[in-house]
Amino acid sequence: MVFKLAPFLAFVPAFLIWSVIPLGGDFTDGRDGTVEWFGQVTRVQLADPPVGVLLVLALSSIAVYGVMLAGWSSGSKYPLLGSVRASAQMISYEAALGLSLATVLMAAGTLSTSGIVMSQDRLTDWHLLSTGVVPFVVFLIAMTAELNRPPFDLVEAEQEIVGGFHTEYSSIRFALFFLAEFMNVISMSALLVTLFLGGPQPLLIGSFDLFAVLGPFGGTAWLLLKVFLFLYVYVWFRATLPRLRYDQLMDLGWKVLIPVALGWFLLLAALQLGRDNDLSQTNYVALVVVCLVVLGLGYLLFSAAIAVARRNRDREGAAY
Repeated sequence: MVFKLAPFLAFVPAFLIWSVIPLGGDFTDGRDGTVEWFGQVTRVQLADPPVGVLLVLALSSIAVYGVMLAGWSSGSKYPLLGSVRASAQMISYEAALGLSLATVLMAAGTLSTSGIVMSQDRLTDWHLLSTGVVPFVVFLIAMTAELNRPPFDLVEAEQEIVGGFHTEYSSIRFALFFLAEFMNVISMSALLVTLFLGGPQPLLIGSFDLFAVLGPFGGTAWLLLKVFLFLYVYVWFRATLPRLRYDQLMDLGWKVLIPVALGWFLLLAALQLGRDNDLSQTNYVALVVVCLVVLGLGYLLFSAAIAVARRNRDREGAAY
């Protein structure tokens, strides 16, 4: 039963993410994204829960269960090892993805996906710019690793003798895993556009809107154009970047992306605290310096712990 269930645990969340993505609507000038079609006022969005972003994170976490259970239920040690490797990769980059997402939530002040789009009314308000670009870059890299796309495509392991967690799968169940993977690329690109690039918000040149002639479908056209831009970026990644070794992949996640995402979040939180409390310039600078010092000490301690663990591992291996 678990063997048959695992592909659906990977497949279903890839499509459910679209339920909370605003697919269009008029969000300009503080409007709530509703449109009037055939005399009815409605949202171009299936559901708008107040915790929509948390729902997306929960759905992306469920996919890890699909991969792990697929390897475990196959009854072979090779798929099991492949699923452990895949789960470690997905869980590691989930942390960096969540920390970069936290900066967007702090800037928007809401967990609702439509609320996040409404907070990006103008180009200068897009969270790509308002959060300082760094969370966007971290989110893009972590999302690429989370989706097992090149250069992080170590999960399928087509360069090895045994293919990975789906070695024992064939036919439609095998197809469901790869349909989920490619659908996740589209879904997460739409999420990235929603969080950082204004979602259906138009990219105005002065007051000119390229898709104004489409009326209520103009926002949908802008969303699709932005999503296709990131789909092209993923094709570009695949054709350009060489595959990382597994140790390089884990080092990038734990020693680079997580400290950078956490440090940038603390820095933006300090700046926000300073603005909200009208701190003097001296106190403002002192607050930022304290955050940077705490982050630096934490990174040094973390690096030292990793170095000690590796030295003990090498010593035990030499003794063996």
